[in-house]
Amino acid sequence: MQISDIKTLLEELRQKATEAIATAENREKLEDLRIYYLGKKGQVSKILGAMGKLSPEERPKVGAIANEVKQAIQTNLDEKRSNLQALEIAAQLKAETVDVSMPGVHRSQGKIHPLNGLIDRALDIFVGLGYTISTGPELESDYYNFEALNTPPDHPARDMQDTFYLADGNLMRTHTSSVQIRYMEKHEPPIRVIAPGRVYRRDTVDATHAAVFHQIELLAVDEGLRFSDLKGTIKEFLRQIFGDLPIRFRASYFPFTEPSAEVDLEWNGKWLEVLGCGMVDPNVLQAVGYDPEKYTGFAAGFGVERFAMVLHQIDDIRRVYASDLRFLRQF
Repeated sequence: MQISDIKTLLEELRQKATEAIATAENREKLEDLRIYYLGKKGQVSKILGAMGKLSPEERPKVGAIANEVKQAIQTNLDEKRSNLQALEIAAQLKAETVDVSMPGVHRSQGKIHPLNGLIDRALDIFVGLGYTISTGPELESDYYNFEALNTPPDHPARDMQDTFYLADGNLMRTHTSSVQIRYMEKHEPPIRVIAPGRVYRRDTVDATHAAVFHQIELLAVDEGLRFSDLKGTIKEFLRQIFGDLPIRFRASYFPFTEPSAEVDLEWNGKWLEVLGCGMVDPNVLQAVGYDPEKYTGFAAGFGVERFAMVLHQIDDIRRVYASDLRFLRQF
């Protein structure tokens, strides 16, 4: 092969490479072209394989031409690669561009149920007063629900709470006072405990009564606690919930407190009964192993639903259980 033939082949190769590179659609195709033309077994190398038949004087001339061709092809490859990369970046930016002037997609946020919100608020208040939160089982024994709370089987006070009894003799707790007994059995005075939870009674369901509702009860036991301490605690709690409104204590009866009282709140010109309270009966302290000659205590409890109905002016207690979004979105 003559030197002129090799020059012709190299020039034709450069022309073909230039055309192929110009039509490459992506960087993967461009890399294939680089290997095809400039790789160790590429087209340029194949043509230069014929240099062995040339004279020593001709080989440098052909080598110089081959380098020019390789450089030209490499330059075309680099330019095309830069162009393709720029196009890819532009396409990516276009695809990922966010129009900040467009309205956002609305996603409704969940809200706290009015009962849960009131429970959280009450617990925050009592925790701030130094109380510990405690919970217990909703399925209770007769002992914890009644007997340990100074309500033996023949006690007439059992008629005050129509109870769901089970076949095995256990029952669905009628109040969270049972949590107080369980807590006192495991802890020595002084104690400050708040017991929230769901309770069950065989009430006829109507606008103001439910068979399942929520209670929060508090208990404090220490040396020297007096009824005035109970009054101060309740007044502060009601002040933080309802504001600085008139309240009154009326004498009442509960089997596990003595003396006992009902607490009324003046709301919109009317007296509303909001909770019951009293000093812990000495029999209750004895049932958990406390010395009633050394310790005294006070307790109070209220229904969460009643507080919610007053605060939010709810006319029917059944609304809070109906899962009606039109109602719940108000809170």
